[in-house]
Amino acid sequence: MSAAQTIGWLFDGQRGPGGRLIARWLFLRALGLIYFSAFFSLVFQIRGLIGPEGILPAASYLQQLSKALGHWERIRYAPTLLWLGSGPHLLLGLCWIGMLASVALVLNMWPRGMLVICFVCFLSFIGGAQDFSSYQSDGMLLEAGFISLFFAPPGFLPGLGQLHPPSRVSLFLLQWEWFRIYFQSGAVKLLSGDLEWRHFTAMDDYYQNGPLPTWIGWYVQQLPHKFHAFTVGATLVMELGLIWMMFFPRRWRIVLFFLVTIWQAVVILTANYAFLNYLVLVMGILLLDDRFIARVLPSGWKRHLIDYAGSDLALAAEPERNGAPPEATVASSGNVPLAAWRENVWHHWRAIKLAVSAVMLTWIFYATTTELILMFTRVPLPTSPIVALEPFRIANQYGLFAVMTQGRYEIEFQGSFDGQNWTAYPFRYKPQALNEAPRIYAPYQPRFDWNLWFASLSSWRESPIVPNTEVRLLANDKDVLSLFAGNPFSSRPPQQVRAVLWQYWFTTPAEKRATGNWWRREYLGLYAPTLTREADGNIKVTEWPNVAPRQ
Repeated sequence: MSAAQTIGWLFDGQRGPGGRLIARWLFLRALGLIYFSAFFSLVFQIRGLIGPEGILPAASYLQQLSKALGHWERIRYAPTLLWLGSGPHLLLGLCWIGMLASVALVLNMWPRGMLVICFVCFLSFIGGAQDFSSYQSDGMLLEAGFISLFFAPPGFLPGLGQLHPPSRVSLFLLQWEWFRIYFQSGAVKLLSGDLEWRHFTAMDDYYQNGPLPTWIGWYVQQLPHKFHAFTVGATLVMELGLIWMMFFPRRWRIVLFFLVTIWQAVVILTANYAFLNYLVLVMGILLLDDRFIARVLPSGWKRHLIDYAGSDLALAAEPERNGAPPEATVASSGNVPLAAWRENVWHHWRAIKLAVSAVMLTWIFYATTTELILMFTRVPLPTSPIVALEPFRIANQYGLFAVMTQGRYEIEFQGSFDGQNWTAYPFRYKPQALNEAPRIYAPYQPRFDWNLWFASLSSWRESPIVPNTEVRLLANDKDVLSLFAGNPFSSRPPQQVRAVLWQYWFTTPAEKRATGNWWRREYLGLYAPTLTREADGNIKVTEWPNVAPRQ
């Protein structure tokens, strides 16, 4: 096989493997739903997060980049449409356009075009969101969304895309991303040296100490240490061992699909990690082939798919049926030179698309494989291709829960008129009231509540969102207040605002029966400076933090 034939076999969708049409169709519909969940959650938050009156205004951030970097360098550093403007209308426009495109993707309308729109809109948010975009789940979605541009069938209403099966490399890279999410997460648990994993105690307090717990997690937390030690072992076996079944023959991959699907369902029920686990779950669909899926589908769905895609769901169309128009069509045109010109243009266009696919997908594979290798050894491999892709988040290194947190700390904002009597601002999602059960709301992602969990594990100096929020609350800023469940100072702004720190624990069953509370807590002190707004509008610090360092 020549080099050109090899490239075509690897990267040309029209020469791709048969038997993955239904799996691709299901995956792309699910990916559209995940994109929708990401944009839907931003509609209610984006102005309070990065709007002109938000906690971390995108305009101020981009202005700083403009002063520090050259024109093209700043665009590469922060690839975002917000360079055109970052007012509230454009911010909401990104969300609504992304939602509409994701709905069209779910409906299988021009999937490649909709994937481009979803990717550009979400990347535009990430490029200007600063601390609110530092999550691995964002990189997972952008990487999967970008690779899916080469995985999806062309056309406005492609159906199952029988004439355009997925290319071998695009299918593999989506599976490769899925594999790396698991394997790298397992590897960092051991490479970090965290004693919690080595002593099999990592899961003892996991359900209460995670970013946003659920009420089911409260019940699981009550189980004995032997159960939690077993789940530590099962996690490591899954992430470091069983995940290799992806490279095994068909039956092994099907078994692996059921194992990881059950696993992800349990994680979804016991913790709120936004769309992360949903994305990992639906990527597992790509372990399956059409023969298996068609066999387990309900008969009604199967009849619909047969009508939708033709009688043979397992095989893609023969290569000679694709590409240039059939000879009969050319002859009937009555204009042989024009038909030949069209055919020549068509072949050149296909060659350009094939070259772009080969370059981009090879680049992603090199970057992700190099990052995996560098986790274990310091081989002198070129890293400039990795650095070039970093701003676009399409070739990422993953590693979840490398080090387990040993306590649950909650930041609470409070306001006062006299500096003596303080009233707390109620949160929408994170734990606060002791008698309120933690809820399940993933894949919705409350980025403000989520970031406060990270902030609680470090100093306020490392978490500018906390003092910035205090400043906005002193002005009763409506965009930032929309991130809270209510405003206890609706009549007029408070005179002072502070951020205090609590440590939280799940109650025991006996405590819950006696008090009805899901939580108990202990006051640790002032987390960030207490701020007051003086008569001239200036903001002054009236008290400095006194919280001891946390581990």
